[in-house]
Amino acid sequence: MGTVGTAELVAAVANAGAHGMFAGVMVPPPALRHVIDRIGWLTGGPFGINFLVPLIDPECVEIAAHGAGLVEFFYGDPDPALVARVHGADGLASWQVGSEAEASRAVAAGCDVIVVQGIEAGGRLRGTAPLLPLLERVLRAVAGQVPVVAAGGIATAHGVRGVLDAGAAAARVGTRFIAAQESGAHPAYVEAVVRAGALDTVITDKFSVMWPPGPSPARVLRSCVAAAERLAEDYAGAIPAGGGMLPLPRFAAPAPGRQATGTIEAMAMYAGVSAGEVRRVEPARAIVSELTSPRSSSSAG
Repeated sequence: MGTVGTAELVAAVANAGAHGMFAGVMVPPPALRHVIDRIGWLTGGPFGINFLVPLIDPECVEIAAHGAGLVEFFYGDPDPALVARVHGADGLASWQVGSEAEASRAVAAGCDVIVVQGIEAGGRLRGTAPLLPLLERVLRAVAGQVPVVAAGGIATAHGVRGVLDAGAAAARVGTRFIAAQESGAHPAYVEAVVRAGALDTVITDKFSVMWPPGPSPARVLRSCVAAAERLAEDYAGAIPAGGGMLPLPRFAAPAPGRQATGTIEAMAMYAGVSAGEVRRVEPARAIVSELTSPRSSSSAG
């Protein structure tokens, strides 16, 4: 989840009984070691590190494989060499996919876990199909060879139960945790997600500046697209990077973290269709508790 994910958020999720994930994207090796050590100090629960294939640092993959139980890859063809690198360090390898063909290639590459991303998800989109039909096709394609995790538009206990009943081994939740107290998202980003309704996200390729593969679809809040289009300046602001502040051009890919400066509302505010279910800021533990409660049917309360 990029700037949203912090060591504190990952640890809080793990301490609540779920599986935390930290985005290792563009995190230098020394900083990644520090984050993994901090997560390990904050929790004895399970956690993993995920990477975007176009931005992979091989050294970071080694660090993640040694320091976390699970290493996940996304936005690239399943690569047996990356999987073997993880297995060589006694880690488990996961691949997030957007089609049944990609899922089959991930299994053939030796992955231990598959994450199926439906088009309802926030952030970069790999596939073009709604989650439940895609999940059904992927489950048929992998035929029980590996656990399959469902991702995209899940933000309530009802949604979690729905994908488990459909055959998923687990549910991945992202957008809901933008508004966790431990989130690293800029307060303006959090507020925009909390205010958003069910129809307030849109798929666009505009936020592709600084994204190596070039223009590619991502789901963001509709409001940030409009704000970026209105922006008269060439730069929306800046984010911390390498001990300084990195200028962000208009329509840059990075999302605004707590320390971002500038016109925050015009930066990439990734969010899934489940944004309408995010109604308040609360501790990650409370979010996990609600998501796993057999008595809850929505995030209202």
